Amino acid sequence: MNASLVISRRQSIEYAMSLLCLLCIPLLYFLRRTEGEGKSIWALPLGGLAVMLHYFTGSLITAGDFGFSRWMSGFVGIAALPVLVPLLAALLLVMLRVFPDTLDYAGFTLLWLVPLAAIRSISGDSPSSPIALVFVPLLWIAQAVGIPFFIGWILKKPRWYVIIPSALGIAALPLVATSSWWAFFVQRTLTGFLLLAFSLIPAVISVVRGVGSRE
Repeated sequence: MNASLVISRRQSIEYAMSLLCLLCIPLLYFLRRTEGEGKSIWALPLGGLAVMLHYFTGSLITAGDFGFSRWMSGFVGIAALPVLVPLLAALLLVMLRVFPDTLDYAGFTLLWLVPLAAIRSISGDSPSSPIALVFVPLLWIAQAVGIPFFIGWILKKPRWYVIIPSALGIAALPLVATSSWWAFFVQRTLTGFLLLAFSLIPAVISVVRGVGSRE
């Protein structure tokens, strides 16, 4: 009886984590919708194509055990590159004048990540753990919203005292996010939580300011 209760409780926790992984990114997108969201909808099919491409090509880098190769595999395949690709794609499409300058980079990136998060939430290949289903989506959000926050800051105030810290923030966020994932992976939980909280600060500020400006 006790064993079945433990199994049932574990399954409930896994279901809740999968649901969080599935819903947190689209819910955040609808929470922070902006005037540049019209073209962002194209990110959904593009994100779906990216998921299919990853499925057929597999991992771009072979993971090691716990050292730098594991950190690098996390950067490329899990924590950072999946967010940087849609950000760079959005920037390229704006530069090519496919999308207007008012494109919501954060919204575009969040929508791109929706198919990836959906596959992660239901895939049997993804471990049912807080790292895969909770922390990784939060790290994606931290970069998807935080990096455009710094970019917007530069565009609004192109002064050296704004450009330098913003550029450092843009460069640091993917590194911090990957380091947070790696810390959780090697069971340095406190370090992982601290890095996760630090990486989320720009995104939280951006969302709070955006919601406050509409009230």
